[in-house]
Parts: sequence; C-alpha cells; structure tokens
Amino acid sequence: MTYESVTGLRAEQQGPVLCLTFDRADRRNAVNDTMLDAMVGHLAAAGTDESVRVIRIDAEGPDFCAGSDLIANNARSDRKPRVGSTQRRLPHKANRLIPLLLETQVPIVAVVRGWAAGLGFHIAMASDFCIAAEDARFWEPFMARGFTPDSGAAWLLPRLVGMVRTRRLLMLGEELSGTMAAEWEIIHGAHPDAELDAAATELVDRLAAAPTVAFGLTKWLLHSGNGLDLDRHLQNEAMALELSSRSEDFKEGLAAFRDKRDAKFQGR
Repeated sequence: MTYESVTGLRAEQQGPVLCLTFDRADRRNAVNDTMLDAMVGHLAAAGTDESVRVIRIDAEGPDFCAGSDLIANNARSDRKPRVGSTQRRLPHKANRLIPLLLETQVPIVAVVRGWAAGLGFHIAMASDFCIAAEDARFWEPFMARGFTPDSGAAWLLPRLVGMVRTRRLLMLGEELSGTMAAEWEIIHGAHPDAELDAAATELVDRLAAAPTVAFGLTKWLLHSGNGLDLDRHLQNEAMALELSSRSEDFKEGLAAFRDKRDAKFQGR
C-alpha cells in the first residue's frame, strides 16, 4: 500500500511507522480540505495495512496546527452557501477525522511544537499519545471568533479534564502551555524543545515493537467502553481476549515469559 503526499501534508512510511507531517508552515499548518481528505484516507488505509504498526503525526515549521483554514474553506464560491451547508459538510471532513483517530486500531502519536489550536488541539487529544514541547500552546479559539466548538471539542475535553476545566478552555478561551497540558493530563508528556524529537522517537519505537493486535483491541475497549454498561463491556473484553490470545504475538509473549527473556513481537 502506498501513501501519497499532497500539498500541505507529507506522507511517508518508514518501516512500520507511517509519518504524516503537516507541511504548510506559511499558514501555521492550518488544515484545508485537501489536507483533511488525504489524512482521512491515510488513517483509514493504515487501519487495515498490516505493515503499519504506528502512525506519527507532526509538523514542519514552528507550529503544529492552527486548526481549520477558515479562509480557504469559506472561499470556495462567490455565492452564499445554502442553509445547512456546514451541517452537510462536516460529517465528511473534521467529523470523520476525529473518530478515525480514536477508532483506528493502530497506535497514534502526535508530536506538538508551537500552536495547536482548534482542530490541531483536537488531533492532539484524539491521538493515543501526545507529547509536546514545554512551551507549546494549546488553545480553543472558538469564543474569540464568535462561533461554537467543532471537531469533537466538547466531547473530548470533559472526558479528559472534567467540566470545570473544559469551561475554562472552551468558554473563557484560556491557553495552556505544553507543561500545563501535561499537568492537566490532556497530553502524555512535555519536554524541553531540544529533547522532544528524541522522546518522540523513543515512544514511536516502543510502540512499533509492541503487540499490535493486543494494542488495537485494547484501544477499542477503552473507546467503546465509554457508552456501554458493564455487562456489554465484559462481553467485548471476552471477544478481545479471544482474538488476542490467538495472535502470533501472544504465543511469543508466553514463550518469552517461559524463557525469561524480552518478547520480540511482530505485530501479528
């Protein structure tokens, strides 16, 4: 399977790692429709590509992502759009991207420098792991622009930080540094800028060597469990255990335990 780059988004598979890199630094890596469509396609493809064991999302330039490119996305026509155009459009754009990040059974790591605003913030939150520079800036710009949150903000934030902090971020527009985002447990760690790449590589390499099937099923259990009662969740756990215990990695894990050595998982 090949992953094609488009203007504004580079895609490259490096061994078991699919690297998706925002590459529109002159616009602070604001996401337009071309970038969004490509990202959705790559995530969907990687979810069924057995050669991909980790997805890494990062960016060129000083900023991670300034959110959706509102100017580009609202300049497609000189004519005023019909009522409901936003409601019709979003299910095929940002509202498809965020569920894919949450549901794709491949670990996803976001690496953030500079600004992660709006959609950029939500991509970071929806990734399985996000590490950031200590001086990164996480911001919800919606009230400052006079419109309501999108791309899952009001769903993701309460589950991570509770309603009081969510109101501070969404309604008061408070900014968070990378350090504070880590303290609030919105992201998984903050590092000095000079150490961020090494920390990201270490984490990605660790995930690339993990039991991919078990990881993906655990990710599914964590996400699906939000809306289920305990009985249904336990049924899902039983099915996940049935599948993972038939994997090659499970056999390797048992052999490594028996032989008192580190397991060498192949992602199968």
